[in-house]
Amino acid sequence: MSDESSGQDELRSWLRLTSVPGIGPERQRELLAAFGLPDRIFAAKHAAIADVIGNRLANKLLDHETEGGINAALAWAAEPHNHILTLSDAAFPQSLLQTADPPCLLYVKGDPQLLNRPAIALVGSRNATAQGNANAEAFARALSQAGLTVVSGMALGIDAAAHRGALAGRGSTVAVIGTGADRVYPASNAALAHKIVENGAIISEFALGTPAAAYNFPRRNRLISGLSRGVLVIEAALGSGSLITARMALEQGREVFAIPGSIHSPLSKGCHQLIKQGAKLVESAQDVLEELRWDASSPQLAPLAEEPNAPDETSRLLALIGFDPVDPDTLSARAGLTADSLFAMLTVLELEGRVERLPGGRLQRLQ
Repeated sequence: MSDESSGQDELRSWLRLTSVPGIGPERQRELLAAFGLPDRIFAAKHAAIADVIGNRLANKLLDHETEGGINAALAWAAEPHNHILTLSDAAFPQSLLQTADPPCLLYVKGDPQLLNRPAIALVGSRNATAQGNANAEAFARALSQAGLTVVSGMALGIDAAAHRGALAGRGSTVAVIGTGADRVYPASNAALAHKIVENGAIISEFALGTPAAAYNFPRRNRLISGLSRGVLVIEAALGSGSLITARMALEQGREVFAIPGSIHSPLSKGCHQLIKQGAKLVESAQDVLEELRWDASSPQLAPLAEEPNAPDETSRLLALIGFDPVDPDTLSARAGLTADSLFAMLTVLELEGRVERLPGGRLQRLQ
């Protein structure tokens, strides 16, 4: 039997083990601990399997029809950009192996190498404010540019902004989703998903075809935190799923960071609660890097290649601001930028300490 054929048979056994409803990662790991690799599980006698997971689940494991799903998964994995990683693969993310509840199998669209690079998670509200989205994009870009991979959940709001910002840096981004890897949820993120596949990675532990379901997302959140050295919460209401991710990060021994906001904003309440409970209050990406003891001056990844003769939009905007206070409408007219584009660029400059806002909303250049 060729190595390729042997590897395909082994993958089929992994897919069979992870495709039976009602037998989740915990039971799967119990079977692996008892018998070894999946092919040994299926070679064991019913009674031996029942001793580990009980008679009812043993019946389901051995009798459930999985052939169609397995063939579909193998066909999916044969397509460009698609990969299936198991616990026995060297490329499986090592950081997840250090958690209490790693998945036994991951579907990956994009670059699987990103899963073993140093990462930071950025999460927050789906109904983010304009300022929250701008903060997420700016922080993600700065952290990615420092060489960290940015992990988030590809939801609307903060997640999507974090992925967009990270794609602009050299660290790129990983999206952990709560559906099958062959689905895009929400559908409005289809263009973003395509960019992530081309320049980052989308991963899921759920079988192909799995639809969006509320109970999938808390399970998804443990992977977001598990892949990362820390979790930064940007905007979150009390009861937000982002607070679940933060709690899981603490349980996994990861750092938790939060950006404070207005005491009058419901989307600041979750962040303020985290800070009261010991999360690190951060005002800039540098605060995060220092807390992680990350040396951005000697990143593990090569610098971004600059486009020849590309205009430096930041320098141009600073020149247009000048050294006298200016209001945003005047600056927008000078720069020929939309309000959204200008807002995003100014947020980056504020985070970098190069511009400050004065009373009345006017802007002052500092450098």
